[in-house]
Amino acid sequence: MNPSPGPDSCAALRVQVRTLTAEWRDAGRYTPRSDCWLRSFDLEFSKELASRGLIAMTYPEEFGGSGRTNVERLAVTEELLRAGAPVAAHWIGDRQIGPSILRHGSRGLQAEIVPRIAAGEAVFCLGMSEPEAGSDLASVRTTAEPAEGGWRINGHKIWTSQAHLATHIYLLARTDRSGRKHEGLTEFVVDMDADGVSVTPIVDLSGEHHFNEVRFENVLVPAHRVIGEVGGGWRQVVEQLSFERGGAERVLSSYPVLVELLAEAARRADDRELQSLLGSLVARLAVLRRLCFEVARAMDAGEAPVQQAASLKYLGNAFERDVIEALRRTGRCLDAAPDSVFGQALLASPGFGLRGGAAEVLLSLIARQEARS
Repeated sequence: MNPSPGPDSCAALRVQVRTLTAEWRDAGRYTPRSDCWLRSFDLEFSKELASRGLIAMTYPEEFGGSGRTNVERLAVTEELLRAGAPVAAHWIGDRQIGPSILRHGSRGLQAEIVPRIAAGEAVFCLGMSEPEAGSDLASVRTTAEPAEGGWRINGHKIWTSQAHLATHIYLLARTDRSGRKHEGLTEFVVDMDADGVSVTPIVDLSGEHHFNEVRFENVLVPAHRVIGEVGGGWRQVVEQLSFERGGAERVLSSYPVLVELLAEAARRADDRELQSLLGSLVARLAVLRRLCFEVARAMDAGEAPVQQAASLKYLGNAFERDVIEALRRTGRCLDAAPDSVFGQALLASPGFGLRGGAAEVLLSLIARQEARS
């Protein structure tokens, strides 16, 4: 278990991040935006964070980490999201792939991959969803078959954010078809420049490109690139999803919109309806931040808080959408351009409740926990 952070450590980290993001923003090196952890990619910014020990914060020092707590990491991620900073280059690798490899990967795989994540050099995308296996992740059809020196991968992934810029892909593939669909799944680390890997862009409604399709045609993956046990991927991926669902990005994707709403409320101090609405949103945000803190504390205790993370994501997604709706109701955004803070958030919002698991999946996880209580 990691020790509890000192009383001043989180405050000092917040000041450090606020200073850095203000310097980059004021120098015109980035423009704050909603959904920055998926859509705002700047490898140089990620490397700058890495040089300051603000990536891989919870990783062991021997693998380039800082040995800090998840609570301290939460303080940093909150500030980066609040600033709308360009963090997409390192977010996936830092958030879930590094921790998964540290928990389940071989010593050799840890030494090969984790220090590169910590340095901001390894850029990961997620090879989970498929055309017929989105929220029903256990239905993946991408296969991995034994081959000389490793495994041959064939299949098709979709909605893969930043695959066109990634150096590696985390891949969930089926290595055994003989059992139930939750059995026979295995996790791999695959080089994006390997022979047989191809990427096709998917352009969204705003004309923006961060989604992709990724195809694998007889891609050879070395045997040591398996994460954990062959066939044990389902248990591991469920645990990994607690890292994915339980962070501040499930609450603060639309935070720049909330900033605009706060400014509008200050201009309309006599509008009681708006003040009441804003007060409700701020109260909900306080509760959600507390949930984020509880998830981080559970992770520091060595737990995989699957149900808590599902609850946070379900409630956080609703909050993010309600923030956007609240600004729309003020009438300020009737002529908002697609690239405005409001326009960006509105176009991204349909994905809030899908990525990382649809609402029905999350409610199922929560209900199972309630049934055990």
